[in-house]
Amino acid sequence: MERSRMDKVIATAAEAVADIGDRASLAVGGFGLCGVPETLIRAVHERGPGGLRLVSNNCGVDGRGLGILLAAGRVARVTASYVGENKEFARQYLAGELEVELIPQGTLAERLRAGGVGVPAFYTPAGVGTQIADGGLPWRHDALGEVAVASPRRETRRFDGREYVLEPAITCDFALVHAARGDRHGNLVFRRSAANFNPLAAMAGRVTIAEVEELVEPGELDPDQVHLPGVFVQRVVALTPEQAADKPVERRTVTGPAPERTPR
Repeated sequence: MERSRMDKVIATAAEAVADIGDRASLAVGGFGLCGVPETLIRAVHERGPGGLRLVSNNCGVDGRGLGILLAAGRVARVTASYVGENKEFARQYLAGELEVELIPQGTLAERLRAGGVGVPAFYTPAGVGTQIADGGLPWRHDALGEVAVASPRRETRRFDGREYVLEPAITCDFALVHAARGDRHGNLVFRRSAANFNPLAAMAGRVTIAEVEELVEPGELDPDQVHLPGVFVQRVVALTPEQAADKPVERRTVTGPAPERTPR
């Protein structure tokens, strides 16, 4: 039977990312290791494009999430708000191998949302009076550790006596996101904190690819429960039970054994 034009399901992650090439820009959902599209990231790694420009809250950790692409030397630039637990990220940045734009977390979220809804730029008070507005943040170092590329000065303007900085919207060639449930039309539901940057990243991609833990038929999702409508999603990949269950903990903290009581 011929697939409906509204049916956005792709059989495998490899097929879904097959047109992601060198120097592509990718908006990627996730926060730490929560809600990270691990299967799609691994498929991009296996495909082998280089010079990638990533936009994500952080860049995974060593050996997980976007850290896989970073360790393979596939990443040229990262726009993020948090370096986190990734030692290789810090090493590449300080060695001049990686260009990094660090911006306030709320600003990153709004730049992605603005890109998704067609707003070219917006004013925000976040960053006024700092190098975010004044320029000079080190984006790239040289081999000697000196600043080779610095952030430009942003336009500022006063509204009702308060100063604001102009921030440009972000759009990317592709977006990779992870959802708990999705239907064949691309409508997505995210589970609790796994929502994080996923809806915003999905909105900012010209071609958005969603991996879903549970694929359902159109009409099975309550419209009031849909977090992201299918208009923002072009491709859907259903995860296997094993892939869906692969949810590592970024930092596990446990308490030690209870101290023994001394008999009285």
